[in-house]
Amino acid sequence: MLPVIVLVWALMVEQLSPGLSAFYATLFMVFILLTQRPLIAMFRRRGEIGAALVQGVAELLDGLVTGARNMIGIGIATAAAGIIVGTVTLTGLGAVMVDMVATLSGGNMLAALFVTAVISLILGMGLPTTANYIVVSSLMAVVIVELGAQTGLIVPLIAVHLFVFYFGIMADITPPVGLASFAAAAISGGDPIRTGLTSFFYSLRTAALPFLFIYNTDLLLVDVGWITGTGTFVIATIAMLLFAAATQGWFIVRSRLYESAALLLVAFTLFRPGFWMDMVSPPYTDVAPAAVLAEIGKADAGTRVSLSIDGEDEFGKKKKFFVPVTLPEGKDGAEKFAALGVELLAQDGKLIIDAVAYGGPGAEAGLKFDQTILAARIESDQPPKQLMWLAGFALLAIVVLLQRRRRTAAPPAAAASAAA
Repeated sequence: MLPVIVLVWALMVEQLSPGLSAFYATLFMVFILLTQRPLIAMFRRRGEIGAALVQGVAELLDGLVTGARNMIGIGIATAAAGIIVGTVTLTGLGAVMVDMVATLSGGNMLAALFVTAVISLILGMGLPTTANYIVVSSLMAVVIVELGAQTGLIVPLIAVHLFVFYFGIMADITPPVGLASFAAAAISGGDPIRTGLTSFFYSLRTAALPFLFIYNTDLLLVDVGWITGTGTFVIATIAMLLFAAATQGWFIVRSRLYESAALLLVAFTLFRPGFWMDMVSPPYTDVAPAAVLAEIGKADAGTRVSLSIDGEDEFGKKKKFFVPVTLPEGKDGAEKFAALGVELLAQDGKLIIDAVAYGGPGAEAGLKFDQTILAARIESDQPPKQLMWLAGFALLAIVVLLQRRRRTAAPPAAAASAAA
């Protein structure tokens, strides 16, 4: 476990680069290979420390050779995928993909996620895992980020990458190029296409999980504490079991149609309680341009605000999108914007960004000169969304009572039938 601990520590605590973190973890692995057998020989008093050290050196050399051989395929796949990444970067294909998905989805974020999932399935066909991730992340991750910014849904990058990678990997079992399904059919002697269709059907039950990554980032432990994270882990495990029970039609006893629907509703509530809480208590307040400065001046420092911006993309094309900022300390709205490094100009009922300090918080968030602030979404005080878990468990209790009643009533009925 030592190399894993060193890797996580270097990444999360020391915040070193991924390459340097992997380098230190590899050094510790080399240290373990050289010292493991001599230490075992010493503590078990075998008296062959020199021979154990020689064996450790031999295992290290063998590991280096094996690692170099295994890297040949990965290196070729990565180099080939790099051609695609370079093409996307130089030709602006990413912006074209964003426009295409936005057109096909009609601007609806959920529809855009479905379209992105289908495209990721197609892009991932026949690719090894490493190349698969590079291709789908370089082409499709930017699509979700851009469309989310346009609709006001700010999605963490880890959730976006897991979403596209999940469906890219699903291409391994999806006909007609399901490599894993063909390999399984070769072992079992079954029909490859039928095997692929069956495995794809079974995998569709878990296809809802990547969507939950997007809409409930607590499942990925993004910005949550230990208590919330532990609770989310337990509740998500229960929700997965209920989802499996609903899809297979059996919980305590065979489920009726309305009971399966209730179990699905409970699973959805446990997975995404914020959906119902947003209906009860809106998570934000929309503010018109004329009142932006006044309302932001009233908001406390640390409040999250999404600014609706009318600006241009990197190619000079007009677009509307949201920019999230966290309000700093300040006496009023103008002073808080100044702390962000942004100067505003009120003109003809519009709020125009007149200047942005280079390297300031506003510039890092994506605010630029001559953009127009159309509105602001100010985070409002909302009850904990976890309260909706109580409603989900209440509905689950009703289903349990109904099914337990049928189970206890089943033996007499069966006995009466047998006597008849």
